[in-house]
Amino acid sequence: MKETRDRNGSLPVAGTHSSGIDRFLNEAKRLGPGVGGTPRARLVFALDATMSRQPTWDLACRVQGEMFAAASHSGGLSVQLVYFRGFNECRSSRWVADPRALMDLMTKIDCRGGQTQIGRVLRHVRSEASHSPLKVLVYVGDAMEEPIDDLCAVAGELGLLGTKAFMFHEGHDPEAALAFKEIARLTGGAYSRFDSKAPQALAELLRAAAAYATSGVEGLTRLAPSSEQARGLLTAMTGMKP
Repeated sequence: MKETRDRNGSLPVAGTHSSGIDRFLNEAKRLGPGVGGTPRARLVFALDATMSRQPTWDLACRVQGEMFAAASHSGGLSVQLVYFRGFNECRSSRWVADPRALMDLMTKIDCRGGQTQIGRVLRHVRSEASHSPLKVLVYVGDAMEEPIDDLCAVAGELGLLGTKAFMFHEGHDPEAALAFKEIARLTGGAYSRFDSKAPQALAELLRAAAAYATSGVEGLTRLAPSSEQARGLLTAMTGMKP
């Protein structure tokens, strides 16, 4: 049965009518190989789109191309946008391999009031990773309003699947910081705080996450001399200062 997308070309995160095999084949056909026939690394870009997030959503729209730029010389990057907002709305986009396509998707979405749905994001990423390798989850948010033990249980499963969570935290909410750090730890990823008034910081964090997605620790190491954010993520992941 053919999947039904909404007007933004997105699918509800909770379930699909197509089999995992059909989805994988359709995805592979749509994306194609990267540079030199190398398979593209896959990265989920997940954002909290509740009402308080509009300024940061706009910022993310402006700087998301940094992810693709960092991956362009390493086989390319395929990105799926996942967001939640409003009452029980959590959606995922198609996979895209072009920053302009991701920008088009993001500019059609406005933020709406609601509670966080980080658990649904993590379960969606778990489902994606179980069908095909998924190197990195990038999550951008400022709050956490869910049972932390439930989030940690799924984060542990992501770690077993080899998906690292890069949890980028805007602001100083202590409950969010605790949850984000634990999710990062359980997946073998990294936590970093940023200020939405300093757009370059988020841009560099996205570059660093993409460098890891395409080239692993070696990619982060190459980026570290020119990026404070990359150095911080590298230290958080390896325990060693570059």
